[in-house]
Amino acid sequence: MKSRKIVSLCLVLFLSSLPSLLGSEPIQKRESRSAEDLYNMGYLRSLLGHYEEAIRLFEESLNIRPTAEAYTYLGWTYSHMGDYQRAIEEAEKAIRQDPDFGNPYNDIGVYLMKLAREDEAVPYLEMAMRAKKYCCYQFPHFNMGIIFLKKKSYDKAREEFKKSLAIDPDYFPAREALKLLEESAAEEI
Repeated sequence: MKSRKIVSLCLVLFLSSLPSLLGSEPIQKRESRSAEDLYNMGYLRSLLGHYEEAIRLFEESLNIRPTAEAYTYLGWTYSHMGDYQRAIEEAEKAIRQDPDFGNPYNDIGVYLMKLAREDEAVPYLEMAMRAKKYCCYQFPHFNMGIIFLKKKSYDKAREEFKKSLAIDPDYFPAREALKLLEESAAEEI
């Protein structure tokens, strides 16, 4: 079933790129479209674990038209390869490209957490929470909850997990973290 979805996505990406590949669009539109196609293919390659190819595609996309999204997902790809410093650098480029885009702030927070630099992560997570353009505000609240858990600030962690669930009641990691936190508090009584 999963492979069918991937094949369908590849087919959609290919068919959507046909007009630009065949040259039936104006040149400016073709260049823009090409950057988007390269970005989409890079994203898919990264999801499939083909990181070197994804990096090449993201870089080609960025050479045509730099976008915060392409820098963000280029960084995300580097993070999957364990190169958190390079991931941070790419996310910082995304922020310079579009300071209102929330993803790179949260991503930098996560990368810093992976590097055990939680105190440095906090301001980035707070910026993600306040970003004007962000689909997933539950993520920085969850990540902040994890930081508070590590610091044994259980009440603050609980509040962040609750905020995450207020945004997305189905967000499984926050629901499970809150459940475990409540269970461990009940065991102490």
